[in-house]
Amino acid sequence: MPVWIDVLIVIGVCAVGWLFQHYILKRIITRCVAVLKKRSQLFYATVLAQFSKAIRYAFMSAIIVFSLARLFERSFFSPDSTKSFVMSLIVFFAFKGVYDVLHYYTREPVPLSIKDEQNVLMPFFLRIAKVLIMVLAMFTIASLWNFNLNGFLTGIGLTGVAIAFGIRDTLAHVFGGMSVALDNPFQIGDWIATEDQKIEGTIEDINLRSTLIQTGDKGLVYVPNSYLVNRPLYNLSKREKRKCEQFLYVSAENEEANLRNALSTIHQQIYLHAKTEKEIIHVFIDEFYPTSYRVLIRFFVVTNDTADTLAVRQDILFAIRQIFEEQQIALAEPIGEYGLHK
Repeated sequence: MPVWIDVLIVIGVCAVGWLFQHYILKRIITRCVAVLKKRSQLFYATVLAQFSKAIRYAFMSAIIVFSLARLFERSFFSPDSTKSFVMSLIVFFAFKGVYDVLHYYTREPVPLSIKDEQNVLMPFFLRIAKVLIMVLAMFTIASLWNFNLNGFLTGIGLTGVAIAFGIRDTLAHVFGGMSVALDNPFQIGDWIATEDQKIEGTIEDINLRSTLIQTGDKGLVYVPNSYLVNRPLYNLSKREKRKCEQFLYVSAENEEANLRNALSTIHQQIYLHAKTEKEIIHVFIDEFYPTSYRVLIRFFVVTNDTADTLAVRQDILFAIRQIFEEQQIALAEPIGEYGLHK
């Protein structure tokens, strides 16, 4: 039987072990993480940083187990129950480290390295991986204790079939989310819009059932994944240029030569602007009415920024007004529905 002096020694060893893991081992791991980051090994640095707690807790658990085994003068791997307990601890902390890494990348969907790009698959499948890790850890620990898994797995299978019929709509959203992830039409941070313009905003998060979108007028909206899968989507963040289109109405009494010269000058001014696309510029009369012509002005701005696009559009409109004044082009009232003036 252990005496008080042995108990005090065990407590002292555990206290020293706790101080070592908290002040020395923790600093060693932090230093290694800093070295890996300095060498641009961001993935390995992140993995080591997230494994830090699991490593330190495993070290402390090993100190406690070894101390108790020494106190009671028993072997570390006997009897079988002690062996199963020790192996369960090893499995638990190993899986915990992996789970912490997956949890970090779920909360921080960053590239695995500097050369990688953020992928929409990461936050989506990492949530599935976290669940699988927990289930795998549970079954692994259960097998160490010789737990009979056959009946348990059979029960889970039958229950799963019953549940699947009850949550068909939810499963549709889940498979819709998998389809979104595999097609990769957008990533977190992208600005998207549906064809019917009912949903437009920035992607904040993608999970198993829905996608979180930050809209300009409604705040945060949770959109079911099946809804997004079954509708055409515009990824507005991927645009390299923006279209500007303007309709002007000029009087039919204007001289044809002056009108042609004015349209040609407008075309030239659009072409000379530093931020316009040079290949596609349309400045033409496209409709004729009894008292007026409709002038189509269409061009593209080489940017995806709304403010820059509006600034270029403003420059062109001011230039058009000046050209019309110089060429003495008379404007007409806009034509509304059924060919009537507004």
